[in-house]
Amino acid sequence: MRHRNQKSRLNRTTSHRLAMMRNMAKSFILSQKIETTVPKAKALREVIEPLITLAKEDNLTNRRRALQLLSIRFNKLDSKDKRKAKEGDFSSYNGDRLVMNELFDKLGPKFKERPGGYTRIIRTTNGRVGDSAECCIIECVE
Repeated sequence: MRHRNQKSRLNRTTSHRLAMMRNMAKSFILSQKIETTVPKAKALREVIEPLITLAKEDNLTNRRRALQLLSIRFNKLDSKDKRKAKEGDFSSYNGDRLVMNELFDKLGPKFKERPGGYTRIIRTTNGRVGDSAECCIIECVE
């Protein structure tokens, strides 16, 4: 039976919600702390925590599964761009590559010994100015 198994819809269409969660997940991976509303943070936690669990073991299968969850499709770099990237110039480097490197090189090893609960939601005191929505900060647990 599938009683109470539905996800939070956030008053958005499926494609909009999935795209929003992927973009928020990428932003969270790069900065490890974002400010958003409480329902969005709770929905984001369901996306981020499985990704961090995948990143704890760095292998090809887990990288491909993370690429699939984040819907990342990037092209191969040509030789000139590879040379620039090795020298430290990331202007031609795909931003999604940076997301994957951050996830598997920093976040995965950081939580290697932790069995779960990688994020924390801290509610802020005041509502948002325009619509008085309850806001919060979602961040990584240290």
